Amino acid sequence: MTQERLWQVLDPPWGDLHALLALLCSSAAAVGLLRWLGRRQVQQKMDEARRSRHLALERMEKAARRLKQENPGTQSSQILSLTMVELAEKLKEGSLSPESVLYSYMDKALEVNQEVNCVTDFIHGCEDQLQELKKQKEKGLLYGIPISIKDHINCKGHISSGGMVKFLGQVKEVDSIIVQVLKHQGGIPFVKTNIPQTMINYDCSNLIFGQTLNPLNPQKSPGGSSGGEGALIAGGGSILGMGSDVGGSIRLPSSFCGLCGLKPTGNRISKQGVVGALMGMQSVTGVLGPMARDVDSLALCMKALLCQEMFQLDPTVPPIPFNDQQLGPSSCRVLRRDGYFQPSPSMIRAVQLTRQLLQDAGHTLAPFAPPKIDYMVDELFTRGIFSDGAAHLVDCFKGDMVDPNLKSQYNTYRLPALLKRILAIILKPIYPRIARDLGALCGVG
Repeated sequence: MTQERLWQVLDPPWGDLHALLALLCSSAAAVGLLRWLGRRQVQQKMDEARRSRHLALERMEKAARRLKQENPGTQSSQILSLTMVELAEKLKEGSLSPESVLYSYMDKALEVNQEVNCVTDFIHGCEDQLQELKKQKEKGLLYGIPISIKDHINCKGHISSGGMVKFLGQVKEVDSIIVQVLKHQGGIPFVKTNIPQTMINYDCSNLIFGQTLNPLNPQKSPGGSSGGEGALIAGGGSILGMGSDVGGSIRLPSSFCGLCGLKPTGNRISKQGVVGALMGMQSVTGVLGPMARDVDSLALCMKALLCQEMFQLDPTVPPIPFNDQQLGPSSCRVLRRDGYFQPSPSMIRAVQLTRQLLQDAGHTLAPFAPPKIDYMVDELFTRGIFSDGAAHLVDCFKGDMVDPNLKSQYNTYRLPALLKRILAIILKPIYPRIARDLGALCGVG
């Protein structure tokens, strides 16, 4: 009897085996169905966001056409050729109207977007703002200047996608503080621009709104993460844009697109009212800043932003106004190479040219070499950004799909910390920099 029972256990009836196989198959099918339903839901959200963008651009086109009919005889090409300082002067003196300037840039932005796919939304409140400008007693420093806004900076009545499905459908009820200040100074935010998924990427692509191209060469990237801003301004569809920067997100698109960009000192500009995949990060300071065609435009924008309105809306911003006094000859430090990144020939030429211009202006120059560069980049910067081992960033992808341009990064981020450490040890003799990066990606502790 005992042998028979043992045999039954070791050799179960075919019916039991079939039942087990059926259970396994049905479980696998259920998991597959849930995954399919999840991906379908994600796809539906992305399709809806694309439809919303299409309708917004149609509304923008109609608004531009209506403003053009109401303001006949405007020479748009002449308006678009002016520098921002020249445009601001003509708007303030009244020789140009805000309506004619706005529709000129709306038309051009639509044209540029057709070529490089850089606009994600039309800020329809700009039409109401034109009426508000007429009621203002004083004309601000940016009176009538059309301004483009990076996707993740909140604008009332619009989403800030961050290039991710998790943020879709979340219509913002109030403007970010930087947008409020721009409006207070008479600026007119009129479009939002594309970014890479998560914004932790030097390209400009996401699965919602697609790939943005470089208007100077469509075979190239405009850079990231403020790539939509770089592409739109370089293409002539905006004269001033608001971007953001942690590790080059203003500076790289400005470089790739032949523009001027400024990463201000940390906490100089309020960051209240933005979304992102790395919210709460304190060890490495992200900043908002301007992008434009020339340095004078950046100076005018910073002077406008650093005002009492900014300091009152966000008490954490030091109340230090913009200092536009020209300083006399001074002592400057010149950094030719930082010892970590290899500069391109164009960068070397730019530093040499700047050095010569400073010398000609009477400044005293001395070489500068940053101390402990490897430690600063790997331990303070990379480990500071990914202090949790990129766990929060990876968690942001739940209920989303990964953009192909980000897949290699994502796969590296989600490796277990132990595996990252083992790979770092193995790669250290061959690729020491990659090994240090992997070690830093393990986070703190």
